[in-house]
Amino acid sequence: MPKAVPETDDRMRAFAERVFASETKDDDVRDEISMFDVADDCPILNQELAQHMVEDDDVEKRKKYLSRTHPMLEDKPTYLEVPHFQRVSITGDYAAGVTMDDFELACKGLYRALAIREKYMKLAFQRFPITPSQYLCKIEGEQWKPENQVLPVFTPLPKPGEDPFCTKDFPPNLGYIPRMKDGVIYVYKDAASADKHQPLNHPGPDLATFIDDMNFLIALIAQGPTKTYTHRRLKFLMSKFNVHEMLNEMEEMKELKKNPHRDFYNCRKVDTHIHAAACMNQKHLLRFIKNSYRVDADRVVHVLKGKEVTLKELFASLNLHPYDLTVDSLDVHAGRQTFQRFDKFNAKYNPVGASELRDLYMKTENHISGEYFATIIKEVASDLEDARYQYAEPRLSIYGCNPNEWTKLAGWFNKHRVYSPQLKWMIQVPRIYDIFRARNFVPHFGKMLENIFLPVFQATIYTKNNNTELKVIINKVTGFDSVDDESKHSGHMFSTKSPKPEEWDIVKSPSYSYWIYYMYANIARLNQLRKERGMNTFQFRPHCGEAGAVTHLLACFMTADNISHGLNLKKSPVLQYLYYLAQVPIAMSPLSNNSLFLEYNKNPLPEFHKKGLVVSLSTDDPMQFHYTREPLMEEYAIAAQVFKLSTCDMCEIARNSVLQSGLSAEEKNHFLGANYMKDGPEGNDIRKTNVAQIRMAYRYESLCYELNLIREGAMAE
Repeated sequence: MPKAVPETDDRMRAFAERVFASETKDDDVRDEISMFDVADDCPILNQELAQHMVEDDDVEKRKKYLSRTHPMLEDKPTYLEVPHFQRVSITGDYAAGVTMDDFELACKGLYRALAIREKYMKLAFQRFPITPSQYLCKIEGEQWKPENQVLPVFTPLPKPGEDPFCTKDFPPNLGYIPRMKDGVIYVYKDAASADKHQPLNHPGPDLATFIDDMNFLIALIAQGPTKTYTHRRLKFLMSKFNVHEMLNEMEEMKELKKNPHRDFYNCRKVDTHIHAAACMNQKHLLRFIKNSYRVDADRVVHVLKGKEVTLKELFASLNLHPYDLTVDSLDVHAGRQTFQRFDKFNAKYNPVGASELRDLYMKTENHISGEYFATIIKEVASDLEDARYQYAEPRLSIYGCNPNEWTKLAGWFNKHRVYSPQLKWMIQVPRIYDIFRARNFVPHFGKMLENIFLPVFQATIYTKNNNTELKVIINKVTGFDSVDDESKHSGHMFSTKSPKPEEWDIVKSPSYSYWIYYMYANIARLNQLRKERGMNTFQFRPHCGEAGAVTHLLACFMTADNISHGLNLKKSPVLQYLYYLAQVPIAMSPLSNNSLFLEYNKNPLPEFHKKGLVVSLSTDDPMQFHYTREPLMEEYAIAAQVFKLSTCDMCEIARNSVLQSGLSAEEKNHFLGANYMKDGPEGNDIRKTNVAQIRMAYRYESLCYELNLIREGAMAE
């Protein structure tokens, strides 16, 4: 059962609306929040601050807390597999710097925030770590049980000799009827039940409760005492890691040197954020274009102004000859001119600025049924297979423009047999409703959601003799992504007064939070149905925090299994601390950010890593940002040099990438060890991950220490 959390009152809701308005008003000029900032977005009244400075703290209260926690701080756990290392021990007044009232207020708010995330993760069969869950149970006076853990289900690799496109093991058809109501697909037993709106019992989020939870979190991230407390804890975690590194770096390296066979090059790493349309580097694309011209110059490949044209005629119409092309004239690489210009970046998807070449080489739907695009992807997969230890999770697009998109994508996938054990597929949904509505492709936002999700519900229910190609690709998909330029401002605050998706018929696109909620709500109900049928489930892994308001990160804290980018976490200490406590994975792409939104040396990746946030490295778009045949290794190499990452750091980041990926349980078991689902050093097999047990013990003890502080403050009477 989902945990019950208190309702948000009208005063809190009104406060949340004011905070939302201030967040979106001056987003572009806001930088990292300091604990000493007293501005519009820091609601500590001057008189309250003065009162805190002069009032005497409750000495007896502090002594009571200290006497209760002192033995626990000294009683360090021991691990047989962990070599001796020097620990940083903090004794004395652990709430120094904030009053006890502020400490308790902050801890109770943070506890409720963690409970909110746990509730929504379990509802959609997404991951919530064991350790935070255990501490939440302690706060509630309950006993944590292994069956409390909810996990996603991924399709395992086909057995040797088995066809990955086989459909024989699908369960039998059901007579259920899926139908959309208020932007969410419900499943009904029959037509009569559908007419009466009596859906099957597949739990999903309640809109009013979700809005209340979101309003609470909006108020929490702007709450002065909580901002101060979390800022201090994050600074402490940063300093603590620096001391740990200074004391134990040589011991960690000694562990790695004693580890036979395994090093950074042959530990598994996953490119957790990459778009299929740009998964090749610019030289690869140029080489493929020239080769296709040599082989297929006289092949009909395109329709130009209603007339079929050959490849030779297509290039002639563009006044081009492939022999003369260079990577510079191809002009697909991002540079200085794309910084803060997402529109120019999108134009880089057109080789030599010609949309015809993009349609021919980087689309699944064209005159040759996406053959060139499929061949390029298979060549990229072949390079990954040669490298052996690298994997990728490319995104394919479903736009929601018409209900046949899934069928066409499935036809492309099956016809060209675009399969590789190194690739785990995801579906990205561009947030471009405004473009489709302006061209009358869809009558309202609800129709767009229906086009995206209804075919997947139908393929889940009707599994036999009904579009088997669609079932094959859905079986290979591990999650959904939401993509677009986050810096585009909507101005709409998502609330219970917002129009339902079927009522949203204006040209303007809904807000980011509106998009996120309705995608999550449909994924949650879809996962309930697929889990019931013994099928794979889907993760929700949106682009988030690259630009825009910090409320984007708040919405994804509630709904997303993991996110891509997360740069704006540096602007909100409360959210950053919550992402740490809940161990929310973040796929970061410093080279991509360097060309679009943030200079490389200002990227928060090293800070996040030191503090203990679960970060991984990803390429985003190798065609625009990378030069070599191994873009992921290029990403690691540059990060290691610029941020001065140690071997243990890089192997830890690589391990994070495998954990947050859509690799199946069997694959993770093979790559990370049999106990990979356990937290701390017990869940780490150094023989496979090359991550020092000292590092794992440090991470685990630091997280437990922070969670225990939350427990002490939240349980205060």
